[in-house]
Amino acid sequence: MPRCELDHIVIAANALEDGAAHLEEMLGIALPAGGKHPLMGTHNCLMQIGGGAFLELIAIDPNAPEADRPRWYALDDTQVQNRIAKRPVLLTWVVRTDEIEDVAAASPIPTGPIEEGRRGDRVWQITIPEDGSMPEDGFFPTLIEWRDFEGPASDMTDLGCRLEALKIYHTEPDRLRAALGKIGAGGLVQVERADEENGPGLIALLQSPRGLIEFS
Repeated sequence: MPRCELDHIVIAANALEDGAAHLEEMLGIALPAGGKHPLMGTHNCLMQIGGGAFLELIAIDPNAPEADRPRWYALDDTQVQNRIAKRPVLLTWVVRTDEIEDVAAASPIPTGPIEEGRRGDRVWQITIPEDGSMPEDGFFPTLIEWRDFEGPASDMTDLGCRLEALKIYHTEPDRLRAALGKIGAGGLVQVERADEENGPGLIALLQSPRGLIEFS
């Protein structure tokens, strides 16, 4: 049975500085700068959220050359751009594994090809659909395998923010739970049925200096 761990959650913003200001107001934490992704034309801020996981705030880098392929996390999608134009949005989540090829092969939901990412001396493999979309519109995780280390969260400053829970409200919760079980990620998220009151949606409960914050 494959085994996965939560690596990070992905929040997208229309502009990185605006997203950072929004999260600082909500959480009482100034997100440290991350870096740039030349292949995708994006940049980010990063923050540890406990348990070896981190929060990534990502946006299209206005100073980067135009990407020659669709950007990851559906950032070029008109519906996603309309959503993040209003406020930063929790788009999806990423799980790490030491056997990305086997996990991708075991997944009943297509994850996209495995590609290599690199920044400085850090190298990773990540699944990215060729059209830039997110598996199951972001409800199913992206897969990542960090080469030679367990991920960057331990190197990030601890600012006292913790992920208490990750919840998904889905129209077909049994199917999604089964798919997550196939990749060893079933225990990482709470999956419930979407109804008129809740969902569909992805929600993170974050314990912060300003208390327990619900972010979606």
